[in-house]
Amino acid sequence: MSENTGEKEGGVQDRPEGVCVEKDGGKLQDAVVGEAVSLAKFQELENARKGLEDENASLKDQCLRIQADADNFRKRMVREKQDSIQAANKQLLTDLLPVMDDFARAIKSGEVSRDFAAFHDGIVMIEKQLSGLLERRWGLKRFDSIGEEFDPQKHEALYSEDRPDHEVSMVLEDYMTGYTLHDKILRAAKVKISMPGQPAGGAQTVEKNAGKNAGAADSPESKDSGSSG
Repeated sequence: MSENTGEKEGGVQDRPEGVCVEKDGGKLQDAVVGEAVSLAKFQELENARKGLEDENASLKDQCLRIQADADNFRKRMVREKQDSIQAANKQLLTDLLPVMDDFARAIKSGEVSRDFAAFHDGIVMIEKQLSGLLERRWGLKRFDSIGEEFDPQKHEALYSEDRPDHEVSMVLEDYMTGYTLHDKILRAAKVKISMPGQPAGGAQTVEKNAGKNAGAADSPESKDSGSSG
């Protein structure tokens, strides 16, 4: 009876030990598999990190190259613009040299002959030569203003004159000629204009007219009339 009990006890004792070994083996295997998976994921992440670092370095290098190219392009454009301006100035001065020579010859001739009429005709001829050169080669052209309708884009009114017979403001006198450069206003002409629809009177500056109008608006009579209205 004791032997059976011993066998039972032995059997009971042997079975739990086998179960524990199987359980421990399964846990170990799971741990090994989990560690392998973790190691594979770590290696994958490490490769991805290295790839991102390489890509970042490549993009940084490209950015620096593009920035350097843009800086070089800007410097080249500035240099080419300066060279173009200098070339244009050189050409203009080269075109003006013959005119300067003509002026020098005219002055020298006038000093010798003392002939005012001949000197005057020579200066007129040189002026025509210079005007034609600037218009033909450089697009600089003067425009006439007398008799034209006043245009604030082309004319700067210095004086005005009351002209009731005029329906619109007209240019009466041209004190300084206006010029266009390639059909665009380079300098407005300084002129005297007519003031239509007003009683005839003397010439007066546009600024004085504006000052008188402003003074009349601030006068006590105008304020009284305004309050009574």
